[in-house]
Amino acid sequence: MTQQPRSTTGTPPSAENTGTAPAHPPLAAPRPPAEHRVWPRTFHDRLTAPLPGLKAFARFAREGAVRPGPAGLADIPRLPHAPGPLPRVDARTVAVTWAGHASWVLRIGGLTVLTDPVWSRRILGTPARITPVGVPWGDLPRVDAVVISHNHYDHLDAPTLRRLPRDTPVLVPAGLGRWFHRRRFTRVTELDWWEATELDGVRFDFVPAHHWSKRSLTDTCRTLWGGWVLTDPDGRRVYFAGDTGYGHWFTRIGRRYPGIDLALLPIGAYDPRWWLRDVHCDPEEAVRAAQDVGARHMAPMHWGTFVLSAEPVLEPLTRVRAAWQRAGLPRERLWDLPVGGSRVLE
Repeated sequence: MTQQPRSTTGTPPSAENTGTAPAHPPLAAPRPPAEHRVWPRTFHDRLTAPLPGLKAFARFAREGAVRPGPAGLADIPRLPHAPGPLPRVDARTVAVTWAGHASWVLRIGGLTVLTDPVWSRRILGTPARITPVGVPWGDLPRVDAVVISHNHYDHLDAPTLRRLPRDTPVLVPAGLGRWFHRRRFTRVTELDWWEATELDGVRFDFVPAHHWSKRSLTDTCRTLWGGWVLTDPDGRRVYFAGDTGYGHWFTRIGRRYPGIDLALLPIGAYDPRWWLRDVHCDPEEAVRAAQDVGARHMAPMHWGTFVLSAEPVLEPLTRVRAAWQRAGLPRERLWDLPVGGSRVLE
């Protein structure tokens, strides 16, 4: 993952109207799957603030804090890793299993959905993963859909996606369809913020995030970024935030999608704070985000898998637990799973 843009909490242009939002804005009608769309050349106007300038790069080069020191890496053997069998489910069961980083095996409405699947041992520009994948690929049931949050290498992994049948439904941000079509995927649905599609009775809404996109030297912000809200036929909702900093979008997501049962929120890759604040939540901000969206449960992710920044490897877990306790939230509603761990919504 490369350098991130800076942002503020102001409201950028978006697909949502900019007037005062009602308490529960109406949801968009689902768009047809695999619809052909034409997108703008760039999504720079969706950035919460401009990309970093030369001064920011110079400071980063001077300080050079990109990885933890030896003390911060000493806890790698203590990182929680407890793979187990996937829960048995039926069409009315909602269950999640953390495969590591932002990769979840989500069972909802009778579907098996993968989020940002990365089963590779190594991603470009980053040391090898420090915890093994929590779910062996061969143990997965048939994958009914994949959702992608954005195109950074730790979220869009070509070697993993090559393992999937090319007729697997893939739901992606606006502009990212070409990447999949070049790899012969045939059922690719691209969505803008606040748009939705349906698959076998499960609704998939693409929602904003405070982030950016880049995969090569020439494609900065050429594709969109965001998170996903999945709603089953019984109205149960799971919010997968993807990669995001803290900001105003969480409150808007909570208004538009009331009754979120589970929020999968990133808590790692946040140090140095001045460099990463605007695009990666720290643990305390992730707890605030869970409250903003009105989630009944929160499951942390985006930590303990790849070393992407300078905080000690175990620190995100200890800080999110402390922040949850300070917020006075019920301990049983923080699903701080080990890699490979599973939970089922009651």
